Amino acid sequence: MVRVKTSQKFFTEEEVSKLTGICREHLRGLARNKHLGTLARVAEAVDPETWLFSHTDLLIVNRLQPRCEH
Repeated sequence: MVRVKTSQKFFTEEEVSKLTGICREHLRGLARNKHLGTLARVAEAVDPETWLFSHTDLLIVNRLQPRCEH
């Protein structure tokens, strides 16, 4: 079970990775394959391609992908 604040509307891929236990590589692959999340291009960020996930996307990711063991 994943617990989050109801006021939070979007989650970064780093937050989703920490909440679900899924590594960023698998999370990005799942997002591309299942058309989840939104690719946000942020000029100031270290990684210019950052995925943003809604609360619904977070629930789907948590259900579809098991925790990474590596």
